Amino acid sequence: MEHFNLVFLGAISGYEWILVILVVVLLFGGRKIPELMKGLGEGMREFKKAKDGSNNSSAPKSENNDTPAK
Repeated sequence: MEHFNLVFLGAISGYEWILVILVVVLLFGGRKIPELMKGLGEGMREFKKAKDGSNNSSAPKSENNDTPAK
């Protein structure tokens, strides 16, 4: 699936990127775009924290290593 996304992004040339950016500016306006990017960055940061937290919580660390071996 990731390979498909990379191929798709590679198929967009410079002209199409300019067109996409122009449409975004027209839809949201120049003043709103920095707020949207800030929100997107915060969302990605929270997602990464949640993803990393779920991986760490599945295998909790033991604080006491003095337990006798069975």
